[in-house]
Amino acid sequence: MDRPGDQLRNTIETALPLLMRISNEAASQAHAPGKWCPKEVIGHLFDSANNNLARLVRLRHTDHLLFEGYAQEEWVQAHGYADADWNELVELWARYNRHIARVMDRVPHDAAHLPRKEHKSLGSTYAPLPADGVPTLDWLMRDYVEHIKHHLRQIG
Repeated sequence: MDRPGDQLRNTIETALPLLMRISNEAASQAHAPGKWCPKEVIGHLFDSANNNLARLVRLRHTDHLLFEGYAQEEWVQAHGYADADWNELVELWARYNRHIARVMDRVPHDAAHLPRKEHKSLGSTYAPLPADGVPTLDWLMRDYVEHIKHHLRQIG
């Protein structure tokens, strides 16, 4: 099975050529009223990257998966992603996630696969939980990658 860092790198490298074909103007247009435009989706993924990198570093040294959430809509608005340059956003997102992939690779196997019975409410998840239903840090990393894929499909 691929490691989460490998999955993340593959996701980035597959998405980059497709994202770079989108014009700045097209990336500014939401697909439906009240939805994020592609710039805001990539911005949200960058915000997610920021939050998940901190979680990943902190949680590798714990026996739980407890962490703070963040107000996604507020973060997207605060950063003004809709007014940013598309190519710069995509490049920033890709570079930051390559760094996250390196950090994922450095998580010790024992820390990655330790069952975390004490965890934050899982809410929306994108990766299947381990067979026993107890999340691990490995699962959290895989869920992060699947979250990215989910939003990349929204961009189309």
